[in-house]
Amino acid sequence: MADCENPTTGDRLKTHFHECMPLFIALGDEMRLSIIEVLSHAAQNGNKNGLNVNEITRQVKLSRPAISHHLKILKDSGLVQVRESGTSNYYRLTLHEGTQRLMRLGYMVEETMSPE
Repeated sequence: MADCENPTTGDRLKTHFHECMPLFIALGDEMRLSIIEVLSHAAQNGNKNGLNVNEITRQVKLSRPAISHHLKILKDSGLVQVRESGTSNYYRLTLHEGTQRLMRLGYMVEETMSPE
């Protein structure tokens, strides 16, 4: 019973790793990284509201359905947020939570790898 209440370091590491899996999947594709780059440039240039699929499609040069597919994966991972406005959806980066999850995993790996 005590094991259920106090998970081992290995169990906690596994939990953190599984929390980060959607991020690894989202970041493991060159096209999704291109979309992140486009959204990042838009934000750096003062566009805080994000870009719609057509704007992203023009810059990434993929088909609209392909862009929509990649945006769904990015959204599901928590890296992109969508805002509806009329008939359009606008996408912007939301990296804070994903970065926090990756940092927790990194600290956990470092902790398990450090000699005691």
